[in-house]
Amino acid sequence: MSTTPSSTSYSLAGLHHVQLSIPPGGEAACRVFWGEVLGMAEVEKPPVLAARGGCWFRGGGVEVHLGVEEDFRPARKAHPGIRVIGIRALADRLERGGTAVTWDDNLPGHLRFHAFDAFGNRLEFLEPR
Repeated sequence: MSTTPSSTSYSLAGLHHVQLSIPPGGEAACRVFWGEVLGMAEVEKPPVLAARGGCWFRGGGVEVHLGVEEDFRPARKAHPGIRVIGIRALADRLERGGTAVTWDDNLPGHLRFHAFDAFGNRLEFLEPR
């Protein structure tokens, strides 16, 4: 049962970014995976946030923030679900870059696979059929 009021003075407008954790010193590996392999552009962080380390990437309407955590543990279950056009080509590109993909046909109406970034964070890529 929904507890949302029938009229509100606000509406959700979309997702700004997803943040994933990385270990200290992991920025170079992020630049390879998110920048070179996935082809996303690195976004300059505001100076006050840049001092914390990490890096941000944007591409195809998706923004991913990779933040340093001293006691880093990869997200093995929690994950972003990233919509893709040309999912088979992306899977091939990831595999050529050394990233394993695991196809999963359990979501009706979609082609999808899971992969892990350089630090073991789970990622889901999906394309509507």
